Amino acid sequence: MSAGGVDQVTRYERPAGRVPGRTPVRVGPLSGVWRPRTVGVTLVGLVLLGLVAAVNVGRGDFPISVGEVVAVLFGGGDRADRFVVLELRLPRTLTGLLVGAALGLSGAITQVVARNPLASPDILGVTAGGSAAAVAVIVLGGGSVAGGGLLAEVGLPVAALVGGLGTAALVYLLAYRRGLDGYRLVLVGVGVGALAAALANWLLVVAEIEEAARGTVWLVGSLYARGWEHVVPVGLALVVLVPVALLLAFPLGALQLGDDTARGLGLRLNRVRAGLVTVAVGLAAVATASAGPVAFVALVVPQICQRLVGGARPPLLASAVYGALLTVAADLLARTALGVELPVGVVTAILGAPYLLHLLVRGNRRVSV
Repeated sequence: MSAGGVDQVTRYERPAGRVPGRTPVRVGPLSGVWRPRTVGVTLVGLVLLGLVAAVNVGRGDFPISVGEVVAVLFGGGDRADRFVVLELRLPRTLTGLLVGAALGLSGAITQVVARNPLASPDILGVTAGGSAAAVAVIVLGGGSVAGGGLLAEVGLPVAALVGGLGTAALVYLLAYRRGLDGYRLVLVGVGVGALAAALANWLLVVAEIEEAARGTVWLVGSLYARGWEHVVPVGLALVVLVPVALLLAFPLGALQLGDDTARGLGLRLNRVRAGLVTVAVGLAAVATASAGPVAFVALVVPQICQRLVGGARPPLLASAVYGALLTVAADLLARTALGVELPVGVVTAILGAPYLLHLLVRGNRRVSV
């Protein structure tokens, strides 16, 4: 017993050489694992995000250099530069940054909980439900939304948020059978999302031409004319939900081992899953309420980050950072690449659709083998 105890203590005190790239860290009652590669990938993403965001703020009909943008952000610059940066372009870039971070984090959580790379708010119908609710407000509100009044500023985002949360609750209830199976969750989500999309399309068919045009723009996902009123809600959501997601992230390793193993380790499986799904749905619903359904960010980014860090599951913080990077970069391309401004959702769809096909083809190959 004593020899075994000494050997166990020795192995605990010197674990760094036993698992390459991972070092146990303990701070008071909390413990974790230090992964240098994950930290490095995240820091590189932050640097790229800052650079792309500065370039995006500076591009436009009134061009501003990156140095001048940085000077304005630190309180310098002339009056014209400050107005253009702080009032016109920075809110749009920040909205895209925060929306992308929320979608990337939401997709990472969803894929880990479902243990399925195809699981994301897009596939599970959350964004479709929010979009259907927003289109209903646009069509039924008519001139009130077009006039930019209280219904447009408050009612539209609230409707998208409620629609996304309600759709997620319906998917969860239909998929729950003495537990939550990842494949059943995806299948039910696809079905409910298709119904929500059909409802949105029907509303566009019966709507007047002006209302149908506004609803179509919303369904694509756009950062056009985004102001500080769009930045605040998604920013507050991230401030509240990101710490909750990180606290709930500790059991994610056990979830990857399967339900029976997780229960054997003492994990309250249903409570943990319900909490993580709630956080993921909240992030996706707020993002949809701020910018519409920006497609494929939540699906593609977590898988790319998982391959960058070489982990067994998508990393949460890295997924948030690279989700923001992809959205801001897509907005930059949408505004400048073709000389005509496109909705950001068009660019993310062009980038993400081939990757979805890749996942489907790879899954079919594994099944056939």
